[in-house]
Amino acid sequence: MINTFCKFPLWECSQSLVKVAAGIEKAELVITNAKLINVCTREILEGVDVAVTKGRIAMVGDCKHCIGDTTQVIDGSGKYLAPAFMDGHIHVESSMLTVGEYAKAVVVHGTSGIFMDPHEICNVLGLDGVKYMLEDAKRTPLKTMLTTPSCVPAVPGFEDTGANIGPKEVAETMLWDSCVGLGEMMNFPGILGANEHTHAIVGETLKAGKIATGHYSLPETDKGLNAYIASGVRCCHESTREEDALAKMRLGMYAMLREGSAWHDLKEVAKAITNHIVDSRFACLISDDTHPNTLQTKGHLDYIVKRAIEEGIDPITAIQMVTINVAQCFQLDHDMGSITPSKCADMVLIDDLNACHICATFIDGELVAQNGKILKDFPPYLYPTAAKNSVRLDKVSPSDFRISVNTKKATVKAHVIEVIPARVGTIDQHLEISVFDGALQADVERDILKVAVFERHHRTGTVGRGFVKGFGIRKGALAQTVAHDAHNLLVVGTNDEDMALAANTLISCGGGMVAVADGEILGLVPLPIAGLMNDEPLEEMSEKVEQLEKAWKEVGCTLPSPFMTMALIPLACLPETRITNRGLVDCRTFRFENLVMDE
Repeated sequence: MINTFCKFPLWECSQSLVKVAAGIEKAELVITNAKLINVCTREILEGVDVAVTKGRIAMVGDCKHCIGDTTQVIDGSGKYLAPAFMDGHIHVESSMLTVGEYAKAVVVHGTSGIFMDPHEICNVLGLDGVKYMLEDAKRTPLKTMLTTPSCVPAVPGFEDTGANIGPKEVAETMLWDSCVGLGEMMNFPGILGANEHTHAIVGETLKAGKIATGHYSLPETDKGLNAYIASGVRCCHESTREEDALAKMRLGMYAMLREGSAWHDLKEVAKAITNHIVDSRFACLISDDTHPNTLQTKGHLDYIVKRAIEEGIDPITAIQMVTINVAQCFQLDHDMGSITPSKCADMVLIDDLNACHICATFIDGELVAQNGKILKDFPPYLYPTAAKNSVRLDKVSPSDFRISVNTKKATVKAHVIEVIPARVGTIDQHLEISVFDGALQADVERDILKVAVFERHHRTGTVGRGFVKGFGIRKGALAQTVAHDAHNLLVVGTNDEDMALAANTLISCGGGMVAVADGEILGLVPLPIAGLMNDEPLEEMSEKVEQLEKAWKEVGCTLPSPFMTMALIPLACLPETRITNRGLVDCRTFRFENLVMDE
């Protein structure tokens, strides 16, 4: 695969690299006397110099002969020098930041590249939304590699999205310089059922010689997993158990071990490495979804590496899992992922290895961040009007949340979606629900809340209504236009009046996330760009999200990053049950279910 993410392609600068290594020409940058983390051989080499020119590494070793009058020399004494980090699977939109603001947030934490799957904005705005994000990314030092959204909608026939992506659109994007592969193939039923349309999407990726990334969330690791991998999918980030990750690695699939704001999978899946004598080359560390306050207070991949070390993974192994393993997964290791001659000079200096504390980040040989500060300015990018005003809904009323039933019984048995703290799965509970005045009621004492999903793209008027459990909310309502993956308007609450207020607040501001109680707005994060992002700086967005978290606690919720857990309630490719604008979905059989079981 030709890499367009380096400052210069190798064939344009190979002679310069040779001359610098030979001492005929002088380097632009030399880092001296560092403790080199060699991810190729999994060892630390003391007292190593690295010489850089044309954005690439010319020499590793004793580089005194590469230093001239104009060479920038940085003393690495007492510090570890490692390849800069790459996130193999990330949805930038989940940070609620634009790509430019996201770049500022993560580069200071040692991240030089991301493999971005912008299927959130694509579900709202189609490929135009993807193009906006790529234009935004171009102005930043962050290497933004596109994996084309594969599932728009995530599971066809079960939800309504703002766009549709098929084989034709995928084939178009494979010609883009920014594209390295296909985003997570969430439609595993289509893959396992040998659906022609689904396989054609993967097929266009394989024809182009690029990487198909995966999403296999089933616990079955025999026939199903083998079949899924046989389709050509190369990696998967949906392991939540030790045996999931181990089975994938044993079958030659890259197991992407996730630790995001809400999905704390690493404690369990790290055991696939620590409990077994296995080669970790097929393991990567990824974030998937990270909120702004997490980025500000904890960090990005540096924090995830630290977490891996805390779970017993060797520090060098953990660094391999965000560098060379990622590069090899995407077949870019000939240019990226290691500090070796000819590779892009994407590097980090680390002063505390176990804490993975980054003190400097270099991208293409340029010092772009130091001591937690971004050093490179880049011009602003204004998202066009077409990226905004995407919530196409008239105001709703409390009656829109009524769940009518034709029964004289005092209670009926119904499906209730129970969320699991810090996990992506749900439990399909069958519970008795009270009936009053011909309608089903929320039950705060039993932690049973109403949920509604309003289609917001095409004014179809479709609404899915049901019940959820596990949030612990005692009063009020919550609403989001961040509702994976169709990103329709999602509302959860204890009473119809507050649910209507929450919904109407987001309809008025063009999307976002809100918490209300007793007729008052407690916290609001406006997201005017596609109902998903805001172009305000990290610090301001982090403050808004922290205020929203306080509001969630005020209404009684104790979940970590609860709005991210809430955002998955409509995602009809995750077991066990979900609810979309079209109704309740059993994600084990992929069939619509009646909400009431004994009607």
